Amino acid sequence: MAELSYIFNFLLKWNLVCKNYWKIPLEQVGYSIGWAVGFLTLGTVVDGLGRRSTFILSVVGVIVLHVGISVSVDFIMFLVFRMFSGIALAGLFLSAYVARLEMCDPPHRLVIMITASICTVVGEMLLPGLAELCRNWRILQGVVTTPFLILLLYWCIPSMFPESPRWLLATRQIGKCKQILQGIAIGNGVNVEDELYTQCNLFNEMNSVFEKPTQFRSYTFCDMTTARTTWKNILILGFTTFIGNGIQHCFSQNLVGYSPNFYLKYFVIAGAEGVALVFLYFTVNKFGRRGILLFSTIFTGLSSLLLLALIQYLHKGVHLTLSILGLVSACSVSILSIFFASEVVPTVVRGATLGLIMATGCIGKATSPIMDLHNKHGYFLHHVVFASFAVLSVLCIMLLPESKRKPLPDSIKDGENQRRPPMLLFRNKDRVPLLHSKQNGNYNPESYSKLVTSTKKVLANNIPIQSQDPTRGSVIKKTQESAI
Repeated sequence: MAELSYIFNFLLKWNLVCKNYWKIPLEQVGYSIGWAVGFLTLGTVVDGLGRRSTFILSVVGVIVLHVGISVSVDFIMFLVFRMFSGIALAGLFLSAYVARLEMCDPPHRLVIMITASICTVVGEMLLPGLAELCRNWRILQGVVTTPFLILLLYWCIPSMFPESPRWLLATRQIGKCKQILQGIAIGNGVNVEDELYTQCNLFNEMNSVFEKPTQFRSYTFCDMTTARTTWKNILILGFTTFIGNGIQHCFSQNLVGYSPNFYLKYFVIAGAEGVALVFLYFTVNKFGRRGILLFSTIFTGLSSLLLLALIQYLHKGVHLTLSILGLVSACSVSILSIFFASEVVPTVVRGATLGLIMATGCIGKATSPIMDLHNKHGYFLHHVVFASFAVLSVLCIMLLPESKRKPLPDSIKDGENQRRPPMLLFRNKDRVPLLHSKQNGNYNPESYSKLVTSTKKVLANNIPIQSQDPTRGSVIKKTQESAI
């Protein structure tokens, strides 16, 4: 919906009314396709070149393409530049999303995602005001491009946007990983020289494991041919992302008859996304990712079915309430599906797999202008199809794992361990009375605690604790073996 406010600034410029009105939804479809293509293509670049390099290239591309948009002389030129700007914006959004996620510890991943998404909602709220102030769409294009010029500071000052140490370690770029961690430690006021040679130190652990020089190893979809569990999670979450973005048009279309003001509908849709973020903030960490996604999907499907079956019998206020609540739940489904996917896909292919899931969301979002191309013919069938998909996805969500407060999977083997928890706590096994020995839980202290402890000593000014465990370095060994 954000681009609609932008498009109405040049309706009169190229006479995009009456018989030429079809060009507006065509531009929206092309813009959504550009985002989808950008997610699919630049997602692989994120895993190959890195998060920071892809971000810088995308920023430069966005600036150049926005300049091309502002000097467009006809609609065709404008359409082409808008489509390619969608590709560049998709790379910028994806690289920043992945880098932000990988720099956070498990308890703070949700908070950082919510904060960044709220900034997006605030930008959508400010866009109509900018459009009213600028009036001329070329001036508006220049105002929108200005923040991207500020982002070039990340290119000039690498410490403002460092490369993801997790990705560097997973792809065996040990030298660069040490430089990044040392820079972060110095920025946090940690005296690296005092802790560099202590017994319990991340750098010594890395030196003991990677004794020989390592070579960069990149991964693609071809390396995931046997990763059935990872593909299952990707397909399910891509399906729910597609539904969450596509069904929003069904609910927003019900708001048209209540007010002829375009901006009121626009603010309701943007506000619904903000309410969905607040809802996720207070529920996801408490009840888990899978539980809230299941609840949101069920509520979305029920709201759609009620509006379809009882639209002639519902009171006007009930109809409006169901439409708004359904819109909020649909936004929750799309936002949580992407965040959930980022936590269950491996680091070595996180850019490509997350880009695939986000591309399905763009395709779902493109169904709205496609309906406008046909003068809203087939709206009822569109609503029926997405309501059926929402009900069907409820069964699929039950097959997903739970990622709350769990470490991110780094290798493809770690991604295969992201399975649905068992329905029963204990398996049916014969146990001899009085001889039952207490078994350890699923938590393995050698798998994650050492890396977290050592990293915290580098990133924060803590007193080092001497460890007497002789099995130091098992975490990175395990990561290296799984990557090989």
